[in-house]
Amino acid sequence: MSLENLCPIKRCLLLLGAIGLLAGAAIGMWLLGLYLLGDSSPLSKPPLDQWLKQRAGLWGHASVGANCHQVSFRINTGSFLLEVQVESRPGWLLACHERWNLSLGTLICRQLGYLQLAHHKGVNLTDVKVNDTQDFVQIVPNQKSIIEDVWQVRWVTDCASGRIVALKCSECGLRSTAARIVGGSDAPLGRWPWQVSLYLNSRHVCGGSVVAHDWIITAAHCVHNYRRPQVSSWLVFAGIIAHVSVPQQAGAAVEKIIYHPRYDDRSHDYDIALMKLTAPLNFSNAIRAVCLPLYHQDFPHGTHCWISGWGYTTPEHGEQLQEMLKEAIVPLISSKKCISSCMYFGELTPRMLCAGYLDGKVDACQADSGGPLVCQDELTWRLVGIVSWGTGCGEPNYPGVYTKVAEFLDWIYQIIELTGCGGRHHLYCTRTDTILHDQSK
Repeated sequence: MSLENLCPIKRCLLLLGAIGLLAGAAIGMWLLGLYLLGDSSPLSKPPLDQWLKQRAGLWGHASVGANCHQVSFRINTGSFLLEVQVESRPGWLLACHERWNLSLGTLICRQLGYLQLAHHKGVNLTDVKVNDTQDFVQIVPNQKSIIEDVWQVRWVTDCASGRIVALKCSECGLRSTAARIVGGSDAPLGRWPWQVSLYLNSRHVCGGSVVAHDWIITAAHCVHNYRRPQVSSWLVFAGIIAHVSVPQQAGAAVEKIIYHPRYDDRSHDYDIALMKLTAPLNFSNAIRAVCLPLYHQDFPHGTHCWISGWGYTTPEHGEQLQEMLKEAIVPLISSKKCISSCMYFGELTPRMLCAGYLDGKVDACQADSGGPLVCQDELTWRLVGIVSWGTGCGEPNYPGVYTKVAEFLDWIYQIIELTGCGGRHHLYCTRTDTILHDQSK
């Protein structure tokens, strides 16, 4: 058969094939456009916020469960009743006690910035004034994990046990009415009741903060820079504002020292450590714990926070410490500004933050290291930073650099839960299962 006789048939087939390919490509481009533009059709991808909600945990103002309700918590200061707010309902709701447990209470306390759960129980509805139309939230069983439990709104009649949740977290961040701080003033007793002085061989070397009856937070470089002294050489002095005539027997003995395993003594990254005391501190108006920040809590730049310590008030004072505790206000500086070429260009990591003044004069200094940078969150004081490093003291364009505590909450909770070093008898630890053999740089 000649080529000419085949042409009409082939031409038709080729034409139909070309039309099919073009139609398929057009449909593919249309579907791709819907996917990229986030169309509401079933073929489109989920919106980004929904995708994030599906993967969120209980920490912070988190989205939990399949219904993706935004859940927030608070504790009634008068009755200690747990109150829960879900995204789909206005107001705060009480929580039914069914399926409640200790672990969930601990998670909620930590979400609120408290280190530990102090007490929890079920309170009879008959003991609380609740109207018949009151809504509640209830924990829906979930076999995967407590963090993924779903809080659902229920009528009061659905609260079968007739009890609601009351809990009390470890007290922190409150003070009675009664670092290297350059340009500061004397602080009265009880003003910063979480501030402690760390003594090594009968000499003040760093500051620290009380976070629980038997736990102190300080900077890793405070304990890492010394060549493995005996733990018994350390003492923690709490509830003092003056170093004059402080008796040695007033110091609290240290049982364990744990600094972060990723601490870098060159860049000061991961500059955080915990001290476990051999005996708990007796809290009073002069000795109290500071609250930890909420997960991923960022105070806006310009927020006025406070630093305190016994460090040098001017660099030229050499090793002359202050006898009285000093305090000073420093504003937070955005990381974007602090890593600019006119400040600490390229030297900051996500685990650091800056606070101070561009013209200098007010700053922390030597021997304030490890001390607190605290910011007020309504009535609560939170440990936002730990005095870490800086260029000079109070130098223009070189504000103080602090360890960002919010980046270490999981590590802090893990260490404290394991009581340091995985329950073993190691005295100096870089992690919960290993002993540190050499603390030299």
